[in-house]
Amino acid sequence: MTSVVACGALVASTATGCFAESSAMPAVRDFLVAWEVGNYEAAAARTVGADRRTVVQALSQMADQLDAASMKLGLGLSALPARGGPGAGQAAADGEDQVKAIVREGDQAFARFSVEIDLGENGEPFSYPGEMTLKRIGGRWKVVWSPSIIHPNLRDGQRLAVVTETPQRNDIVDAQGRSLVKKVQADVVGVFPGQLRDPQRTITRLVEATATGGRKLDAERLLGRVRSAPPRDFLPLVMFNRTEHPGAALRLRQIEGVHVQRVVAPIEAAAAPELVGHLGPATDDRLQRVGAPYQPGDTIGVSGIQLLHQRWLAGTPTVKVVAVDPAGRHRQVLAEWRGEQTRPVRTTIDAAQQNRAQRALAGLRAPASMVVVRSSTGEVLAVANHRTGGVNKAMEGRYPPGLTFGIVSAEALLQSGMSERDATECPATTTVGGRAFANPTGRGFAKGTFQLSFARSCATTLAAASTRLSSAALLREAGRFGFGKDWQMSVPAFSGTVPAPRDDAGKAATVLGENGVLASPLGMALTAGAVEAGTWRPPLLLKEPRDRQTIQAQPLDALPVGELKRLMQRAVNSGTARAARIPGSFPVHGVVAQVSYTEGGKPRKVSWFVGFRGGLAFAIAVEGEVNAAVIAARYLR
Repeated sequence: MTSVVACGALVASTATGCFAESSAMPAVRDFLVAWEVGNYEAAAARTVGADRRTVVQALSQMADQLDAASMKLGLGLSALPARGGPGAGQAAADGEDQVKAIVREGDQAFARFSVEIDLGENGEPFSYPGEMTLKRIGGRWKVVWSPSIIHPNLRDGQRLAVVTETPQRNDIVDAQGRSLVKKVQADVVGVFPGQLRDPQRTITRLVEATATGGRKLDAERLLGRVRSAPPRDFLPLVMFNRTEHPGAALRLRQIEGVHVQRVVAPIEAAAAPELVGHLGPATDDRLQRVGAPYQPGDTIGVSGIQLLHQRWLAGTPTVKVVAVDPAGRHRQVLAEWRGEQTRPVRTTIDAAQQNRAQRALAGLRAPASMVVVRSSTGEVLAVANHRTGGVNKAMEGRYPPGLTFGIVSAEALLQSGMSERDATECPATTTVGGRAFANPTGRGFAKGTFQLSFARSCATTLAAASTRLSSAALLREAGRFGFGKDWQMSVPAFSGTVPAPRDDAGKAATVLGENGVLASPLGMALTAGAVEAGTWRPPLLLKEPRDRQTIQAQPLDALPVGELKRLMQRAVNSGTARAARIPGSFPVHGVVAQVSYTEGGKPRKVSWFVGFRGGLAFAIAVEGEVNAAVIAARYLR
C-alpha cells in the first residue's frame, strides 16, 4: 500500500505538486488525503458529478454513520481488471503501472484504493477495497462523485449503519440445574435515531436523568451509538429494574425523543443475591471493569457472579456494517464480526440448603451470614447473607473466630500428645507470658477432663495448654485447615489469616482465636467439615467454569480427629453449644463463641456457631451478641 500522506501538504490546497497534471495520481492522492484528515471541502473540490455540499455531507457523515474511531486510506497495489478500449495502453506511458493503483483510458481513469476503519472496542477494523472513476476536464483530473466511493456496494439514497446484535444472556444455575436468577419487570429506554431532532440534546438529558450515586453513562459514546444505528430501528440504550427505579419510566418519557418499553427480564437474583449478583446499566466506571466490547447503557453484571463472569454469561455481540435505504426496509450486510457464544455458570448451590440457611437468618436484627458445605467434597451448598448491605460476608467476611478457632488449637494439642481424657483446670483467669486471660463467662470450673473443658469453652484451659505447642506447630496446623492458603476460587473469598505469635502471650491469644487471627464463615465451615470427613478440602463453588482447586486436600490424623469429634459433640450435648442439640439419627457437633473486638476504632462483637451434622458442615456469624447455637438449631430443624 502506498500511504496517502506522502503528499499530505496537498490537503491545504487543490494545487498539485508531486506529479505532472497529465497523471491522475495527484488528483487521487489529494482527494484521499483530504478525506482521511477530514478536510472535506478540499476533497469535494476535487470532484465532479455532484454539488460540493452533497459530497461534503456524504464524506463527513461517514464517520458518524460508522461511529469510527479513525480511518486510514491508501493507494492499492493491485491493478484494476483490464478495461480495454482506446487509450488503454497509455497507463504504461504515464508510469502508473508501476504502482498498479490507477488504470488510465484516455481522458478517463480508474483508481483503486484501500479503506481501513477502526470501529473501536478493540475489534478488527472494517477493511475493504474502494474504487473511483476520474475524468480529465479542461486539462485537470477530477474524481467523478458517486456514493460507491464511500463503499463499492453503496447506492444513491443509502447510508452506512452499524447493527449490534446482543445474544441472550445465559443463566446461573444451582446444582440441580435450576435458575438462581428470576425475571422481573423492567423498563427499556431507547430512541428511534431517525426521529431525533437534536440527538445530542436528547442524549445529554438522558445521561443527566439516569446518573445515580456518581455513576453516569458515557454521553459521547452513547451519542455515537445513536448516530451509527439504522435510523428507523428502535435502539435500546439502557434498562432499569422497575422495582429499584419505580419512577424512572415516567421521568424519562418527558425527554424529547425518548421511548420506554416495558419488558420482563431475568435481571435479579432469585437466591443468594450477594453471591449471584445483579445486572445494571454499563456506566463509565463499570465499563472500565468489564472492558470491550460492551457499550454504554448495555445491561451487564454489576456485582457477584454476574460481574465476575460477565463475558462467560453474556458472550460478545455480533457487529454488522450495513447499507440501509432511507425507509430502513432494505438492508445489505457489508461486513460482519461474529460474537462469542454465551455459556451458563453452574454452581454447587443446593436450593434446599440455601433456603434453609436464609430462613435461619431471617428475622435477625443484626447483620449475619452463613455458609454450608459438603464435608466430603468441599462443595459449597449455601451462601446466605442477611442485612450485610450487599456484601458477601459469608465468603469475604473477616471476623476474629474466638474460641471456634479452638477446633484448630485442640487438634494441634491432640496432635502433640494431649488426650481428651487428660485432667485439666479451668480457672476463671490465668496468666501466660505475663498476660491475663479470662473465660468468656468470667467464671471458673472445678477440675475436669480436656473434653469437658473444651465443651465448657474454657479459654483459660486452652491458654495454659498453649505452652505445649511451638509457634511453628500451631501455624502448621492452621495451614492444614486451609488458613491463609490460596483457594483458587473464581469468586472472592477470604481464606483467613493467622499471624505468627511473637511470644508466649501472643501464642496463647492465637490459640484462643485472637491476636490478629481472622476467618470467614466459609473458612470456618470448611474447618468443621475437615473434622467430620477427616480431610480438609478446598472449597468448590463453580463447576462451570470450574474453580481450579490446585491446592491439595489435607488429610488429618485419625486419632486426634476422632477425639476432636467427641469434644465437639460434648459441647453440643452438655456444653456451651447445647442450644444446637436437636433429636435425630445424626448427632450435632459444634462450638460457639462470642468475640469482642475493635474495628475502625469502634467496639464490635461477633457471635459464632461452627459445626456439622450428617455430612453437612456449616458456620454462622452474627454481628452482635446472640446465642448462635439457637440459629444453628433453627437451620437444622
